[in-house]
Amino acid sequence: MNRLIVIGGSKGIGNAIVKSLLSSYDEIINISRTAPETADVKLKHFSCDVTIDELPDIDMANGLVYCPGSINLKPINRLSLDDFKRDFDINVIGAVKAIQTYLPALKNGHKPSIVLFSTVATKLGMPFHASVAASKSAVEGLTKSLGAELAPTIRVNAIAPTVTDTDLASKLLRNERMIDNMNARHPLKKYLQPQEVADMAGFLLSEKAGSLSGQVFEMDCGIVSFKI
Repeated sequence: MNRLIVIGGSKGIGNAIVKSLLSSYDEIINISRTAPETADVKLKHFSCDVTIDELPDIDMANGLVYCPGSINLKPINRLSLDDFKRDFDINVIGAVKAIQTYLPALKNGHKPSIVLFSTVATKLGMPFHASVAASKSAVEGLTKSLGAELAPTIRVNAIAPTVTDTDLASKLLRNERMIDNMNARHPLKKYLQPQEVADMAGFLLSEKAGSLSGQVFEMDCGIVSFKI
């Protein structure tokens, strides 16, 4: 069976991945606190908070995508240690837990692949991003370390998107002025849609990306790559 595990596939980028890849897999297992609105015979859902609950048993999978994340934007003097710990739990510890739990299932799969998520804020110094940038930088280190450790059996890559039009980023895009400013900040004069990120995830999971591992792919609309 060609099976994909998606952690956090009920909303945003995770849900776009689920919907986009339903035709490519025999079964997609979504693990998240809430069920996705998408209904399909190929989609199986487990209600679970990856940071605190025991993850369901799965015996085989060809891919694992870990989507949960946070955008906790505050000045450093308003970020508590608990803020840092919560962001680290969501972004890093949850990913480690999922990988450790499903490593045997992936080893039973065919040319398995793991996709994690970072952010452009790890490369681009941005005010108020200390907590999220710190935890996502750890995700990038995890990607490279596990890519080396699990080679050649399991490929591990990460996607580092810029602002994406999801509920998580809604505070950054809450009116036309903010939308115009966000477009203007990016050299390509746009920000991301979830489907664009889902397409990249689908590519990294596929055999077309069979030579790629330990890489962090910046989907930045030019904001990191260019100075114009």
